[in-house]
Amino acid sequence: MPTSVSRPFSRCIPHLALLTAMCVWSTSYVALRIALSGLTPLQAMAGRMLVASLVFLPLWPRLFRDLRRQGHLGALLLMGFCEPCCYFLFETHALRLTTASQAGMVVSLLPLIVAGVAWVALGERISGRVWLGFAMAVGGVVWLSLAAAPADNAANPLLGNTLEALAMLCAAFYTVIARRLSPLYNPMQITAAQSGLGMLFFCLLLLFLPETSRPISLGLELPDWAPWASVLYLGGCVTFGGYGLYNFGVNRLCAGQAAAYTNLIPVFTLLFGVSLLHEVFLPSQYLASALVIAGVLLSQWRGNPAGQGKERR
Repeated sequence: MPTSVSRPFSRCIPHLALLTAMCVWSTSYVALRIALSGLTPLQAMAGRMLVASLVFLPLWPRLFRDLRRQGHLGALLLMGFCEPCCYFLFETHALRLTTASQAGMVVSLLPLIVAGVAWVALGERISGRVWLGFAMAVGGVVWLSLAAAPADNAANPLLGNTLEALAMLCAAFYTVIARRLSPLYNPMQITAAQSGLGMLFFCLLLLFLPETSRPISLGLELPDWAPWASVLYLGGCVTFGGYGLYNFGVNRLCAGQAAAYTNLIPVFTLLFGVSLLHEVFLPSQYLASALVIAGVLLSQWRGNPAGQGKERR
């Protein structure tokens, strides 16, 4: 291939990797809804974390060596407790009550919540534009939730979106802790630690905490193997593939450029939810979604740090 052609193509590869990572992460909400159509929340999450732990098994020997040398076990445990433990506990129950499309819109608040937590915990400055964008995005999420009517596939959208917002708060605390640990452990080691802690947490809950939750109704005819296939997809492709592609892009672009791609997650989630699960959005909810995205974009304008440091499971 001529050099004049290969250079532009090579410059596009990191962008294509990040775009693919956003698509993969966006499908996680649809896949989890499918998993919950045949499994309880704890079964789905224990299975997902078990698959992810097996995927990252080759990293554990090096992680243990670095842990003995670097230390900070308490910080790693606190990080894992925030995410995946509390994060997925909130999110899994949220997706029993709301649609994947609405949950994806709530996820767009994460960069702004991270900015707020970093402001308190790390003393990072936040401009008035970021606060205005935050207010617009939160207002859009509230509007989205209030405009949604309970249905067979979304029993309580307001409560479900609230639980998803709490999951984003857990993710924000995780992000701040992960930033502190990033000089000591690489992203794949951190993800391996998360997977192992999550597997222990959800397997213990599954063993000792009785569940009475019934499978959710999606209004679709799915084969019996679909929920289990979704668990394999979540634990393998979403966790490993999404992180691998994202880290590839981050290694070749600046953090601000890479983080900007996370704003596509709610858009992709909306498209996948409507097309694959036949979820219905009212006109007012599309307007509310536009307000959420506009608020996030306003806060991200000119490389604002609010969107940096985004992570995904």
